[in-house]
Amino acid sequence: MNSIDDAPGWAPKTFRFSDADEFRNAIRGLNFEFTPLVRRISSEQTILSLPGCDVNLTRAFPRVVDAQLVENCTAIGFTMDDLNVPIRFNGSQRARPVIVVGSGGAAYTTIEEVQRQIASVVFRPEVTDRGWPGAASTFKIFETTAAGLNRLRSVVREVMAAASEPADTASMSLKAAAMKESLLGAVDQAFDNVVPARWTLRPNDERNFRIFQDIRALLSDDLAQPIYSEEVARKLGLSVRTLHDVVRRYRGMSLHRYLRLHRLWLVRQRLLAGAESVKAVALAFGFWHLSDFSRSYRDQFGETPSQTLEFGRNR
Repeated sequence: MNSIDDAPGWAPKTFRFSDADEFRNAIRGLNFEFTPLVRRISSEQTILSLPGCDVNLTRAFPRVVDAQLVENCTAIGFTMDDLNVPIRFNGSQRARPVIVVGSGGAAYTTIEEVQRQIASVVFRPEVTDRGWPGAASTFKIFETTAAGLNRLRSVVREVMAAASEPADTASMSLKAAAMKESLLGAVDQAFDNVVPARWTLRPNDERNFRIFQDIRALLSDDLAQPIYSEEVARKLGLSVRTLHDVVRRYRGMSLHRYLRLHRLWLVRQRLLAGAESVKAVALAFGFWHLSDFSRSYRDQFGETPSQTLEFGRNR
């Protein structure tokens, strides 16, 4: 499969993925980590590269995402569907018309419990002169009106459709500039229609997000070692209750349940790469009770670790 980076500009290109590593390696513009919440992934991404602007449409799978935007750009994100299961963004979950924004270096975390249709528009360089909310360290979420969000969705669909039509190079240059301006105008309108909402204070709280990032960094130091809540809390200067509350808020599950799920996917990734043995990989990620590990792995992925290793070695 071609990488998304191989796609020429000014014409939308669609890529489909059934492999988690292929999907991860194809993401651009973000330092991107995810843990799937399903056995098998199925994803589709359409990208349109315009001068100074990328438009991305993604049919995503249920997953936990941690991401950080690269430097010198501004990203706008929103859903293209209206499901009753909202995305948990930076620890909060509301079924509202929303738009998120981040500038170079900004980070976010999401939990997408069901398959979603998500759009993002990335402008380069950073947009600094249109009065948009600042979001340099963490992405911010804002409630807008249904009309403002639907206008933004419509412009994205129209831009994608127009870019698919044949055009000569000269007219396409003018067309691309006009499409970018239409996107900027639609984002302007969405922010002009922001609804004051108290619930957005929590996901936009940088202090709590930094605490979560500190917890995540500490937990990632050595995944082979057992995790003791009291020790983690002590190292971060938190109470055990605060530790568990923050993890549940941003992960939507308990600390130990998430770590187990995350470790199982890391084991699978290593096995698919053709590891030396199932036992060695299991121990490397802290699974010392091998029969319990094998049962959990089979429950999660519908196959034994040995079957995954065999497939990894033969592909």
